[in-house]
Amino acid sequence: MTRIIACANQKGGSAKTTTTISLGFELAQLGREVLLVDLDPQGHLAEGFGTQALGLEHEISEVLDGKLPLADILIPLRDHLTLAPANIRLSHLEPYLITKARREDRLKNALKSIGRPFDYVLIDCPPSLGIMTVNAFSAAGEILIPMASEFFALIGVGLLLDTVADMRADLNPDLEILGIVPTRMNRTTHARDVVDKAKEELQGYRFFETVPEAVAVRDASAAGVPIGEYQPESPAAIAYRKLAEEIDQ
Repeated sequence: MTRIIACANQKGGSAKTTTTISLGFELAQLGREVLLVDLDPQGHLAEGFGTQALGLEHEISEVLDGKLPLADILIPLRDHLTLAPANIRLSHLEPYLITKARREDRLKNALKSIGRPFDYVLIDCPPSLGIMTVNAFSAAGEILIPMASEFFALIGVGLLLDTVADMRADLNPDLEILGIVPTRMNRTTHARDVVDKAKEELQGYRFFETVPEAVAVRDASAAGVPIGEYQPESPAAIAYRKLAEEIDQ
């Protein structure tokens, strides 16, 4: 069975894309077949692997509007790791989809017809709760929530959990919260207090190991490689490796 995991948080700066890239890379290192799906018009998944999003010949908007099958836009990235990329053209599609029947199932149907097996599909959602995120929640079985270790991020997680409850009732009853990943963790008292408060207020949800704030993560992004490849023994890379191993158990 393919596990489809949406990486979501409507608040920007939560390390959502970094988590998608790093988790996908580490799962591929474990020998799992992984597909990364970008639903963010910024196209940062492609950029995170050294590909200019604006230069893409084909991307996910052509799949969601029915012009191409998903298999036709896939880009191999590393052994066991494949990308369905996005770029700014995806933002132009959203107003078009709003008027279409079953608009929330476009990605779900595309994944069903892909014609090749994947162990994991990781979906990078945009920092909003628009139609692209709804498509991700319709297609996914699980949601992974990266949460920056700051106060306003905690508020955002609470709102997202309310939205997921609504989605489960109205759209996808099988949708589950896989867990919360505290990211961008620094050594301040504020960051520790935020994580402690999150665990107190969100009892019953699984919390994975925190991912530390690190210059190496930004350097890896600038270099267009995952942190696990750029600096595999850095604390952030180790944290994402542990996250992959926990999820894959």
